Amino acid sequence: MEERDEALWRLARKRASFQRNLVTYVVVIGLLWFIWWFTIGRKGINTEMPWPVWAMLGWGISLFFQYINAYGSTKKDLTEREYERLRQKGQ
Repeated sequence: MEERDEALWRLARKRASFQRNLVTYVVVIGLLWFIWWFTIGRKGINTEMPWPVWAMLGWGISLFFQYINAYGSTKKDLTEREYERLRQKGQ
């Protein structure tokens, strides 16, 4: 049996978790908009901002940070890049 790289495994778990949460976000937000449309939206009685926007914003911000955590640079990557930059300068 082949041993797996633990750092790579953690990254894969983060990315899989993000992808699952993104699918859940799309389905639930779509359902909220569907509910809004058939209860208030199509009647045109609400001139205020539709309430599903607040769920989209709150959950969307959380999802954005999860994306950065899963696909963005890690602290280790940033440290390694800075180290290489300093090493090349001769510092």
